[in-house]
Amino acid sequence: MADRGETDREDVRESRESPFATLQKRVAGLKVQDDGTPPNVEEDEPEVVDRIESLCINCEENGETRLFLTKIPYFREIIIMSFSCDHCGFENTDVQSAGQIQERGAKYTLNVTHVDDMERQIVKSDIAVLHLEKLDIEVPAGRGRLTNVEGVICDILKDLEAGQRQRKKDDPDLWQKIDDLVQPLLKMALNQNFPFKITLDDPSGNSWIEPSFKDKAGKYQKSEYPRTLEQNKALGLGEAPSSTLDNGNSPPEVSRSEKPLSSSDLTAHVVPQIPTASNPTEQDALEDVDILEGHSYSLPTPCPGCTKPAHLNLQLINIPFFKQVVVSAVMCTECNYHASDVKTGGEIPRLGKRIYLDVRDPLDLRRDILKSETCYLKIDEIDVEVAPGTMGGRFTTVEGLLTQIRDDTKGTVFDTDDVEARGGDSMTEPKRQAWTRFFDKLDMAIKGELQCTILLEDPLANSYVQNPWAPEPDERLREEEYKRSQEVEDDLGLSDMKTQMGEGGEYERETFDESEGKGKGKAVERLPNYEPPDEEL
Repeated sequence: MADRGETDREDVRESRESPFATLQKRVAGLKVQDDGTPPNVEEDEPEVVDRIESLCINCEENGETRLFLTKIPYFREIIIMSFSCDHCGFENTDVQSAGQIQERGAKYTLNVTHVDDMERQIVKSDIAVLHLEKLDIEVPAGRGRLTNVEGVICDILKDLEAGQRQRKKDDPDLWQKIDDLVQPLLKMALNQNFPFKITLDDPSGNSWIEPSFKDKAGKYQKSEYPRTLEQNKALGLGEAPSSTLDNGNSPPEVSRSEKPLSSSDLTAHVVPQIPTASNPTEQDALEDVDILEGHSYSLPTPCPGCTKPAHLNLQLINIPFFKQVVVSAVMCTECNYHASDVKTGGEIPRLGKRIYLDVRDPLDLRRDILKSETCYLKIDEIDVEVAPGTMGGRFTTVEGLLTQIRDDTKGTVFDTDDVEARGGDSMTEPKRQAWTRFFDKLDMAIKGELQCTILLEDPLANSYVQNPWAPEPDERLREEEYKRSQEVEDDLGLSDMKTQMGEGGEYERETFDESEGKGKGKAVERLPNYEPPDEEL
């Protein structure tokens, strides 16, 4: 068994070189003249690699650090650093972002289910935390890495196996505990332990996991979130001046505008999640204010991008034949940060809702649509699936929603300055053609040249599509209710909500009579490639 284990380890090490190793060889193989310029190039052409004499921390002699600036497809520019010492043979590599700190933090989730997923590139910055959920292994913030899923697993294996032989003699119990993690990791590296999930959380927003146009709902997810004051401080962004947000005596002043917001104000720059006020006085500022429909309100709040004082604007609007919603927007004059969100009010319904919209002509593209942050969106004709939480709350038109999906996806796949949509040298031609076909179909749907059916599935029934003939029925718009599964209720936190006083004087979860609501929905089959729900009426 021991010999077989060693053979497996050698297979993992020699199976395939990581992208970082390839780039390192590329950097090391570049010949540089004495004056620091590559041979046979123009004098005004920038250097490919910078070489700096550096102190070796291993032998305290002088070694050499190479710096290489490159751009990753789907992502942004990074600096690859490689140190080597000719005296002792010590080598070290690192990756740092060459761009600015992003306005919001980013969290990526990838369900690895196939051998092809092992080749997806991963950029882990020096402050990002990577979590392998199946084995509950966490890679803390530290050295930056440019690698792939297989490389991450091999790095974890290398760290865990360090000193195992000596540990087996000195502390057999500890050796056994570590070996219990090493064995399933070996199977993962040898493509024998699918599926497993990887999450990458970076408050700076400069980490990344490569997406694929084949990803279905639940396979790949990226979510952005506003940083806390503690995270901004850790990034060196400073803290918001407390004197401007809280005078210590009274809540901040709330101003009310008598001029209602226009429809363009409501639908402009709709992006995920508005930060919650961190100061108790800010949270209480609206307690004594009557929120009137059609009026805008302004509340001071720290900017999640730079922590400087900003303004949170709110407006309550009533969507006919639906419910009241709160449209909010944060604007910062210091860093030009802006973000908007839509929140629905009222009680949580007992049943979820599915909405089907048949888009048959350009008039259907003008319908108002509200996609909540808990809504799952699917368009089979375009191969589009948007997982809950990916886009946040959006109140726009059908055309605006499709345009936002195109722009967000295109900005992830191709660089913003990539006019010809080449995707970089590392993108293969078949992959480039597949993405091109995907965006061509999406453009046709936006222009009204492609008929399609849009599905909105919301377990909280907070999504909405306009019916121009309401209250009369619309033959292109169908709705049906379904019962949420227990897993979905656990994910939404509904299982932990206790709203009913029990006989013992303690709050308990409110239950519903299963006979209520019968006939409000009809039985439908579960959607493919999507987990919730598993029980329908």
